[in-house]
Amino acid sequence: MVSFPNCKINIGLHITGKRPDGYHNLESIMVPVPWQDVLEIVPAEADQPTEFKSTGIRIFGSKENNLCLKAYELLRTDFPLPHARFHLHKIIPIGAGLGGGSSDAAFSLVMLNKMFNLKISDEQIENYAARLGSDCPFFLHNKPLYAFEKGDKFEQISLKTEGLFIVLIKPRIHVNTAEAYSWIKPVKRKASLKDLIQQPIESWKDHIENDFELPVFEKYPTIKNIKLRLYKQGALYAAMSGSGSTVYGIFKEEKHLNTYFRSSTVWSGWL
Repeated sequence: MVSFPNCKINIGLHITGKRPDGYHNLESIMVPVPWQDVLEIVPAEADQPTEFKSTGIRIFGSKENNLCLKAYELLRTDFPLPHARFHLHKIIPIGAGLGGGSSDAAFSLVMLNKMFNLKISDEQIENYAARLGSDCPFFLHNKPLYAFEKGDKFEQISLKTEGLFIVLIKPRIHVNTAEAYSWIKPVKRKASLKDLIQQPIESWKDHIENDFELPVFEKYPTIKNIKLRLYKQGALYAAMSGSGSTVYGIFKEEKHLNTYFRSSTVWSGWL
């Protein structure tokens, strides 16, 4: 079985408080983007162990810590899963604020459920996904949603993205998520992103903010410069996704900016 786990962007990201469990409460609008990895899972042959291999972008760390295998092991605690072989062709940049690893994990859960006829309900799958990562459950829905609490609770929103073109720029900079959170002082806003997102997209740049941008831009001026350059190219709205380092620009017309950002990884397409 083959699937194509996609990434996401955050339109606005407000850190609203520190939780007793050490996590942060936040609010954000998450939107799927069709920049995709390729994930294949097949049953292992008789007497072969479960194995994981990857191609494409190099994945650092031990294979056992990969979220695809963690998804498998999580299900195996409750179900008699046969051994399986995973092949992930990694295309979505790692540590980029795009949720690529979380997407791989969420898609793994769904694929394993179908492949081995586990008959796990959607609600149960979502619970498993939340145990793998705060934004994993989003990729089970894969549509624009308002995310809150740890980013693992969702509400429906009305957001039309048809006819909008997006350009994502990933510079050669890695922003450590845990470190980025240490730079943030939580602030409760008067206006919720649920309401702000309903304003015309042309006004978003004056009202919708990513709280990580101020400290990240201070430490990495290159990332700030990418945002400014996207606006110079005519972006209706530009922002950093998640805790960075990817910056995206939303346009009304098709844009090809690969030559404009030669030192970065660039992806573009229609939302």
